[in-house]
Amino acid sequence: MIALPNTEPSQPIEALMIDLDGTLVDTLGDFDLVLNTMLSEMGLRAVSSHFIKRTIGKGSEHLVHSLLDEVEAPERFDQAWPLYQHHYLALNGTQAHLYPGVLEGLQALRALGLPMACLTNKPLAFALPLLENKGIRCFFRHVFGGDSFERKKPDPLPLQRTCHALQTLPPQTLMVGDSSNDARAARAAGCPVVLMDYGYNHGESVDHVDSDGTLQRLDELPRWLSCWQAAPQQPGH
Repeated sequence: MIALPNTEPSQPIEALMIDLDGTLVDTLGDFDLVLNTMLSEMGLRAVSSHFIKRTIGKGSEHLVHSLLDEVEAPERFDQAWPLYQHHYLALNGTQAHLYPGVLEGLQALRALGLPMACLTNKPLAFALPLLENKGIRCFFRHVFGGDSFERKKPDPLPLQRTCHALQTLPPQTLMVGDSSNDARAARAAGCPVVLMDYGYNHGESVDHVDSDGTLQRLDELPRWLSCWQAAPQQPGH
């Protein structure tokens, strides 16, 4: 049984923006292998997957900086960054998998005729091969990475630009993510937002994050949308 929406819609949903890491694909294994390989080559101690999991989500540069802070080598970013890029490109997708319900959810959303964009803080050069590797690139009209715009989520700019690309207004464009980054960006951009409860969210539950709803599987989203849009629209719309 799906969770009921937390709010009522202001306008019908005409398009979707969907996050990647922690929403569509569980990439923790990739990050664990890549980052600890990088640290080993630098002669630094390994870090736990738990630390990595709660650090994912704010972009690759932030992730590498955080890792170096954790191992007390913050001054070595210029050495670490090219190693990280090299190993991620080589290992991208090898330890990652789709979350249950993702493929079925994307198929159902496409059948509803809703155009979709994948909007992630992952560099585009990493995001595109991962989507291809997992067989889901075909579902997205657009793919935007953390380096596609001047700023990353939780800044609203990537969402505003993605709405423009989808040719929809923010209140008509649902953000689907797994973290407070996605929710904060959506609220600032004026977009509705749904969060998946299985993602990363910096190691914290999404239950108390301001959103329009939380789901356990992406294939619950079409039914959730039906319930949400059956609610009366807010006055003035």
